[in-house]
Amino acid sequence: MQDTVKLHFDVSGNDFTCAGEASGKIKRTLKQLGFDISLVRNVAIAVYEAEINMVIHADGGVIDVDIDSDCITVVLKDRGPGIPDIELAMKEGYSTAPENVRMLGFGAGMGLPNIKKYTDEMNIDTVIGVGTTITLKVYNK
Repeated sequence: MQDTVKLHFDVSGNDFTCAGEASGKIKRTLKQLGFDISLVRNVAIAVYEAEINMVIHADGGVIDVDIDSDCITVVLKDRGPGIPDIELAMKEGYSTAPENVRMLGFGAGMGLPNIKKYTDEMNIDTVIGVGTTITLKVYNK
């Protein structure tokens, strides 16, 4: 692959019927481009978790993806309340998801820990009352 492939997705808040569409399209694109299946899986899991977080905790947001032969970079920017305590939010099982979301099978508190687990780099930039931007990188090793 010579040029960078760029993808853009809009994510709607509270729309569980469309949640996961962006991660699915990213997964299909990476497969079509011939990336190793384990890299494809890792990117798809990390983006799905972040996308679900946008649906649950923020009023949606945008996902921008840059794919080149060496690295997949994903920037997820939401307009949610921000994360007051990133260290606490990174603990497995910690969740601020409301009960109605948990009844749907989401909000188990594994989102951020799974994102970190399945990426090579993860950076969280959050501003209370403004939103959160998460930048992920997965390297093609």
